[in-house]
Amino acid sequence: MATYQTLTYDVRDAKAYLTLNRPDRLNAIDDVMPGEIRAAVDEANADDNVRVIVVQGAGRAFCAGYDLKHFAEGDSKQSAAGDINDRWRQTKPWDPVRDYREMRRNTDDFFTLWRSLKPTIAKVHGYAVAGGSDIALSCDLVVMADDAKIGYPPARVWGCPTTAMWVYRLGAERAKRMLLTGDTIDGTTAASWGLVVQSVPADELDTVVEALADRVAGVPTNQLVMQKLMINQALDNMGLAGTQLLATLFDGVARHTPEGVWFKQLAEEQGFHAAVEWRDSGRRIPDAGDTST
Repeated sequence: MATYQTLTYDVRDAKAYLTLNRPDRLNAIDDVMPGEIRAAVDEANADDNVRVIVVQGAGRAFCAGYDLKHFAEGDSKQSAAGDINDRWRQTKPWDPVRDYREMRRNTDDFFTLWRSLKPTIAKVHGYAVAGGSDIALSCDLVVMADDAKIGYPPARVWGCPTTAMWVYRLGAERAKRMLLTGDTIDGTTAASWGLVVQSVPADELDTVVEALADRVAGVPTNQLVMQKLMINQALDNMGLAGTQLLATLFDGVARHTPEGVWFKQLAEEQGFHAAVEWRDSGRRIPDAGDTST
């Protein structure tokens, strides 16, 4: 069994539990977590005793997105995997291939949850926002607490959801409703829109997910694999791989537009939380060359 830094892995009753475990940072994604998600999915798929994988978060949230405070503020502190600023620095000129290579690796790591031969269920409480929504929506089934929040706020500035699952789950119009505003929605709304399979009161979330996982685990692995591969093929035929390629490229572009540079400069001057507060408040984000704000 592998040793993990950013998550815990446990197997009980034919269910593998992959628990994001950075609760002091609301399970925000660092440079280590994506690869550990891949490793845990591989471990579950190699274990004949596992039939279903449950993905959850420790503490107050599922996942609050990428842990970009140090990078956005220009902090030179070292991360566990090295200098995050060296990896994500805004080069002049910008190197789009390098940017794509790094973000594609993370996207592919998250998407092992979708490509996993064994079904994956996300149990969402608190927040699944930005990169956290990428992780949740890469799972086959998502169950949310009624009061949990999901969305992609960096769609307003400085980001694009690289896994591109919004349109495939919601359809074009509601995907545009989410990504043209960067709004978050609660679990009740997400379920009514068809983004997630179910929303339940927070105090029932554990029980409902356990019952669903047990129901799935009662099906032979061969049957689960065949049904999942058949359904996933439909999305592949719709162009999922090409959409993800474009989305991952656009994510890098978004960090290097004039507006993206404005956002990073604001974070450097006033702090990342102040920049995020502006982004999410609904205040107009300045266009290139706009000096009125």
